Amino acid sequence: MKGVPPDLLPGTLDMLVLRLLARESMHGYGIAQRLRQISDDVLVVGESSLYPALQRLLLNDYVRAEWAASENNRRARYYTITATGRKHLQAEKQEFTRLIVAIQRVLETA
Repeated sequence: MKGVPPDLLPGTLDMLVLRLLARESMHGYGIAQRLRQISDDVLVVGESSLYPALQRLLLNDYVRAEWAASENNRRARYYTITATGRKHLQAEKQEFTRLIVAIQRVLETA
């Protein structure tokens, strides 16, 4: 099974994580599983990509984190999107859509 191409991750992973957290608070493993599930196993994100992304989001005040018990009663860090994170997500989604439209134009024209 293939993972996500490394050059795709830096900006898009943060946006995808924020999008998931816009629905509900989640722990890291849950985020990775949900990305994989929604994408039909196309977006397979490892710890080495996910946790640095979560740390960036924390440092930028896009998410906050707190420790709580997980579904299997283990200690897990749950991430919640902040108001700043919601604004950032909206801006990133608009820019991403603009980029995708431009790429589609080139693919259809060239």
